[in-house]
Amino acid sequence: MSVARQLFGTDGIRGVAGQFPLDPPTVFAFGCALGEWARQHSRQPRVLLGTDTRESAGWLAGHVAGGLQSQGVEVCFAGVLTTPAVAWLARKPEFVAGVVISASHNPFEDNGLKVFDHSGYKLPDEQELKLEQRIFELLNQGVQASSIPLHPSRGWQAEYLDYLISTTPARLEGWRLVLDCANGAATELAPELFRRLGAEVETTGCSPDGRNINLHCGATHIEPLRQQVLASHAHAGVAFDGDADRAILVSSSGRVIDGDAILLIAARELKPKTVVATVMSNLALEIALQAEGIRLLRTPVGDKYVLEEMQRVDAELGGEQSGHIIFRRFATTGDGLLTALQILGIAQQHHVTLDQLAKDFTVYPQKLVNVRVRERRPLEQLPGVQQAIREAQASFGPLGRIVVRYSGTEPLARVMVEGQDSIAVASWADRIAASLRTEIGA
Repeated sequence: MSVARQLFGTDGIRGVAGQFPLDPPTVFAFGCALGEWARQHSRQPRVLLGTDTRESAGWLAGHVAGGLQSQGVEVCFAGVLTTPAVAWLARKPEFVAGVVISASHNPFEDNGLKVFDHSGYKLPDEQELKLEQRIFELLNQGVQASSIPLHPSRGWQAEYLDYLISTTPARLEGWRLVLDCANGAATELAPELFRRLGAEVETTGCSPDGRNINLHCGATHIEPLRQQVLASHAHAGVAFDGDADRAILVSSSGRVIDGDAILLIAARELKPKTVVATVMSNLALEIALQAEGIRLLRTPVGDKYVLEEMQRVDAELGGEQSGHIIFRRFATTGDGLLTALQILGIAQQHHVTLDQLAKDFTVYPQKLVNVRVRERRPLEQLPGVQQAIREAQASFGPLGRIVVRYSGTEPLARVMVEGQDSIAVASWADRIAASLRTEIGA
């Protein structure tokens, strides 16, 4: 059930660090509200807390921990840890929940708070609404923010890597890999994982300074990795985002293996009845899966919605074009390290290259345009935009798709146009974007 909220979006609470809702009083109130919830679910509540590498991570973690401790909740601070690692560790008997302080692929100025309960899943909308209501009650009561010093415990990283290795029989001796860790949470974990499996590892984006997370690197800026794979004559490259819940691969020829290609490769190996993707996945994926006798179901953008649909239809594989891939047999959320490990494992086990795995997957031309907006009026109330969409769809017929939506984390409207003719695709995408700028552009 969808519930209207003011703080929680599709991926927790997110904003500019230091500004509402990530100002000290609100973050402390979040810790208090979560602490009250934790005490209702455990006699001796303990919460795992992990962050990415942003410069704001330390003080945000201190205030979350301060709120939790004020409610009698013990905090275990893991330091820098990926989002999927926290989700997996939250399922251990000693934890009632896990909290990740990260804004994923966003720039360093942003940050966020997301909660996984003991099941390893994000909190349901209804529970987030209850937390939100309690946060506002505490703020209205004039709660005084306080922070506590935190010292990271390092043992959790090794336990998580041991688990990842247990998910595949593959070894990667003879593989030369380039890893782009986005100067984020995978900086130490990813190189160690693949070296333990026998690969020769070269790294980039592994020098976080608090401000360079996702900066011209990682899964949202794939070209530097592609160039390095070619220059190094590597067998493959892998790019993660800031919290490593997504991965994009690059083949030895420089081909980008995005989330759609990853889903197809994995589906051909796993042979599920159904794959769940979003409205942004390329039409070519749907056609390729149909040829394999596999149904594709689409959801709104957001791995949360993908996961909900996977649970509803009991699907084991789903994900997003952006590289959030959920292997439900092994994880409760998208996991970039797990994704890379599974795809490279498939290649190794079949003694083929990434190029060979993806050789027959040719995507339809697709153009994405982001439009910064001053407000989020319902799209159906924008007559110029609706007219442009109708004309575009009529032009493409059944061999084209138009998706216009608002971002769940930024003040953006996103336009996606897809069809067989790249010139027409680009023209219609620009026209629809222009209509958005005219009616609600910032």
